[in-house]
Amino acid sequence: MKGNINHSVCYWTYNFLPLDELCKVVKEIGFAAIDLVGPKDWDILKKYGVYSSMCNGAEISLTEGWNDKQYHATLIRNYTEHINLVADAGYKNLICFSGNSRGMADEIGLRNCAEGLKRILPIAEKKGVVLHMELLNAKIDHPDYMCHLSHWGIDLCKRMSSENFKLLFDIYHMQVDEGDVIRSIRDHHQYFGHYHTGGVPDRHEIDDDQELNYPAIIRAIKETGFNGYIAQEFVPVKADKVSSLKAAVKNCDV
Repeated sequence: MKGNINHSVCYWTYNFLPLDELCKVVKEIGFAAIDLVGPKDWDILKKYGVYSSMCNGAEISLTEGWNDKQYHATLIRNYTEHINLVADAGYKNLICFSGNSRGMADEIGLRNCAEGLKRILPIAEKKGVVLHMELLNAKIDHPDYMCHLSHWGIDLCKRMSSENFKLLFDIYHMQVDEGDVIRSIRDHHQYFGHYHTGGVPDRHEIDDDQELNYPAIIRAIKETGFNGYIAQEFVPVKADKVSSLKAAVKNCDV
């Protein structure tokens, strides 16, 4: 590792390994962070000195999110609890989702998200926790998901007007739905607090069989002054899946 990039890997893509084993694998490769691990498993991470780089567990689902007021009471309760848990555990990042549109206009969804999130934002600010809404593509993987274009998420960030609310810029999803990834990163990096990878078009290994030039993308991220985490979120299909993770991290270690 060159020491320029904070590497991580998303647990769900490597959950064919017990979490204990994945902790050992990432330490052997040369980094020490795993994304999308909730409170019940933090003790395992701490046992191996592995950081929870993006915490989860407060959300209802990807489709039932902050854009729908009927979920606000549950989400406010969940996120209030989890913000405190994240802070007490010594972590910083907590994921959230817009939910699906279900015929709702984008502007109404923006208002609803801002209204609900502003109920918990002061707690996050007080505790030093950053809420990250993930950008997911609606073209292939998550039809009808509202926060599927960067301009919508950026508009929400502007309404929130806080360093404790950012977007999780998933490179795979944004390439599928809008492309022009490096320009988006250069022009709007101040709104992006975390990054995920994935090979396009099929979300597999980030190697020569897919269309994105990951070293160039990671260099562009680094040139913005970003010092957060970049997490591998490809679904490995090759026989030696651990070698796939090693190769991906090496590919992004610019």
